[in-house]
Amino acid sequence: MTTRLFAPVAALVLSAACAAGPIAMPVAVVPETPAELAAARAADADPVEALLGRADVHFLTGQDELAQGHLGQAKQTFNLALEVLLTAPGGIRSDARLSAHFDRLVDRISALELTALATGDGFASVPFEPASIDALLAISTFDDVAPAAELTRAVEADLEATVHDIPIPSNERVVRFVELLQGRLREFLADGLSRSTLYLPMIQEIFRKEGLPLDLAYVPLIESGFKPSAYSRAAARGVWQFMRPTGMEMGLRQDWYIDERADPYKSTVAAAKYLKQLHRMFGGDWHLALASYNGGPGRVQRAMKRSGRDDFWRLSSDQRFLPRETRDYVPMILAAIIIARNPAQYGFDVAPLPLPAHDLVVLPAPMDLRRVAEWTGVTIDEVRALNPELRRWTTPVRQTDYELKVPAGTAHLLFERYASANPDETTAFQWHTVRRGETLAGIARSLKVNRTDLAEANYLRATSPLAAGQQLIIPRAPAPGTLMAGRGTAGTGEPLRAAADEPARVVYRVRSGDSLYAIARRHNVTVQDLRTWNKINGTRINIGDRLTIHQGAAAGAQ
Repeated sequence: MTTRLFAPVAALVLSAACAAGPIAMPVAVVPETPAELAAARAADADPVEALLGRADVHFLTGQDELAQGHLGQAKQTFNLALEVLLTAPGGIRSDARLSAHFDRLVDRISALELTALATGDGFASVPFEPASIDALLAISTFDDVAPAAELTRAVEADLEATVHDIPIPSNERVVRFVELLQGRLREFLADGLSRSTLYLPMIQEIFRKEGLPLDLAYVPLIESGFKPSAYSRAAARGVWQFMRPTGMEMGLRQDWYIDERADPYKSTVAAAKYLKQLHRMFGGDWHLALASYNGGPGRVQRAMKRSGRDDFWRLSSDQRFLPRETRDYVPMILAAIIIARNPAQYGFDVAPLPLPAHDLVVLPAPMDLRRVAEWTGVTIDEVRALNPELRRWTTPVRQTDYELKVPAGTAHLLFERYASANPDETTAFQWHTVRRGETLAGIARSLKVNRTDLAEANYLRATSPLAAGQQLIIPRAPAPGTLMAGRGTAGTGEPLRAAADEPARVVYRVRSGDSLYAIARRHNVTVQDLRTWNKINGTRINIGDRLTIHQGAAAGAQ
């Protein structure tokens, strides 16, 4: 459920024009570099070429910054290159040139990050786990020993008896991976199958609504073992292991505070969108679509063009066209689907994990997660586990109505404590007031913080100008015992309080087995209340629906 914490006056107010400076007269920008000149010439001739040229200028700048060791600035500049293309009218896939250029940029940026940034993105402060995909695809299975004939016959019989909604051949490559997952990787797969019970109902419901094959719900078994905290050497993140550029394309928010790739629900919605896009790009061939999910659509399309082959099994039978990881990825995914659909047949006893229920609290201002843990009587790890998209010790600055998950039955505890709290009790930020002439680089040096962190924490570019009097958050995790620390130089404001006369608003996400009657009884309201608040005709609700519940208020008062 969701409780809204109301605040008549916000204690934390950052200037909407924090990066604004004196108004200047327009100045003509004269291109200086060959890349800028080329982009300028293209702008006169073709708007698509203009976009491509602008993106290339940012990409080349990012390459230079990377070569100088400016990893954070390179990351921001690479983002700009991709954002230029993503803002194209009609979308990135509306033009073949845009689509191909975007895919090439993604491949090139990913390769650079793999060598220079893959030790971690340099910014995340929350713990993460190695993604299973790295270890699995590092295992070589194609030796000279054929899979056991008995297993081959068992897999063939299983495929004949089980209806799958994507084509699965019983060829030797697929059976080899069934043998591997059933043998050497048994413990890994058993853990993943058990963990999948937390997310499969949600994933299958989303895929069903999107018209996607439900067999694809098992892709995270190989990608991440269904771990939201999974992070690969290639900087892919979350249950679905989205790379940063692909996450951007699919609309997943990624900034200093939040990485929605780690949110199981949001990333599943994005994965459904992406899989449908790949399916269209490859003419309805799910094997090629899955190969491109791993290796990137641009790489697979180039391999098809070079080889003249449009069948994954023929394309991947030759080592010249696709990397081994992509050649192995598709049969491994298909093998995992085979076992996951009939685990007992392959010797697996899946032990379901209990799905932790939660309340959803709507926060009007940033809040320290340690305070949330204290007021709800749980550990900080429990709060973070419920909110894997949060990268920091706090909810996002400058965001009102942030929906924070807390353990079921604890929302009222947080609401009650918040109602009587003052600003110093909810956040522990360190602040800096900008003086005349100061720059981000200078402030970062003097305060010994990363310049890119300083910019991103304040929603600025690394080159953004500053205005005297502007308040900057210092991106430094608060030390133990600083939860009661004040705002320093940030000035004072009215205490942030919840209005005592306002009822708590709860947003409840419908789960499997729920009914309006059961939900109403659980929250001590009537079915008619639920129908009125949510404009429901009849009693039908679906898994994933979000129902508003006003605790302590009658429907007629709304």
